[in-house]
Amino acid sequence: MATYYAVHPENPQRRSIGRAVDIVRNDGLIAYPTDSCFALGTQLGNRDGIDRIRSIRRLDNRHHFTLLCRDFSQLGQFAHVDNTVFRAIKATTPGSYTFILPATKEVPRRLMHPKKKTVGVRISGHLVAQALVEELGEPLLSSTLLLAGEEEPMTNGWEIKERLDNQVDAVLDSGDCGTEPTTVIDFSNNEVEIVRTGAGDTTPFE
Repeated sequence: MATYYAVHPENPQRRSIGRAVDIVRNDGLIAYPTDSCFALGTQLGNRDGIDRIRSIRRLDNRHHFTLLCRDFSQLGQFAHVDNTVFRAIKATTPGSYTFILPATKEVPRRLMHPKKKTVGVRISGHLVAQALVEELGEPLLSSTLLLAGEEEPMTNGWEIKERLDNQVDAVLDSGDCGTEPTTVIDFSNNEVEIVRTGAGDTTPFE
């Protein structure tokens, strides 16, 4: 049964954040809000957590998981970013974007795209998401909480609790966080490709 935490969207309670992070550190899986919609999150090296996300979302091995990073310093540990790409990302983060970049050796192989050796990274503007990765001290392995066969991500914390009660270990709810997933920008082929148009404005990349 999932633990439910009502978290203030502008002043996240440290105790609730700490307990959620303890769950992540103990190989748990959480549902948490971002600046685009809810996401599933687990610890970077948690194989069981990754398999649980794949099961909930019915994903194959070509899916790009996202590393929710605290800041650019942390992002740079897990993705190769040249100067041009750095400036483009810097101008639009924190925000509702996921960037596909070549992965560094810090990224476990099973999290990379099997052929491209890329990984998704993002820096969220949502204060609860920021508090989680700050407390965790490393990126939170994440995936949009979009169930198979549904057109929109889940947006209601209590509904998530009811529907996924036996599949996640905790739900953090801070109210409305939007219904669109992130805009996905691929920088891995030395050019800009808008893979998915979502909550982030695509104008800077067109």
